[in-house]
Amino acid sequence: MKDPVQEEIIDEFSAFDEWLDKYDYLIELSDSLPAIDAAHRNDKYVIDGCQSRVWVDAELREGKVYYTADSDAIITKGIIALLVRALSGRTPQQIVDTDLYFIDAIGLGENLSPTRSNGLRAMIKQMKLYALAFASQQNA
Repeated sequence: MKDPVQEEIIDEFSAFDEWLDKYDYLIELSDSLPAIDAAHRNDKYVIDGCQSRVWVDAELREGKVYYTADSDAIITKGIIALLVRALSGRTPQQIVDTDLYFIDAIGLGENLSPTRSNGLRAMIKQMKLYALAFASQQNA
């Protein structure tokens, strides 16, 4: 099933032929990231497995999960901005079930260094863990 947000991301990236241009766009996207509360820029919210420092927080509002995040590396900040955009505003179960196919569709996975690819997987894992925690609270 096609996901409108992911399709939008794929369309945006299809405008660029070169990966350098896509990296520039990722850097631009870092400005769109919902700011994480300064109190959450600490080790409790940092994602293990990322080369750069990445902080992610999530809250459940009216049955839907909303993420905020930040990173000290600009490209990583753009990547987490894409993940926040793709996953925020969904129910916990939708997030757990979401296949983030846009990553391969825009060529992101194959154009990241191995350490950044590991970081990407770690970010996705943490975001899905938040959703699982919220889902278990709802079902308790």
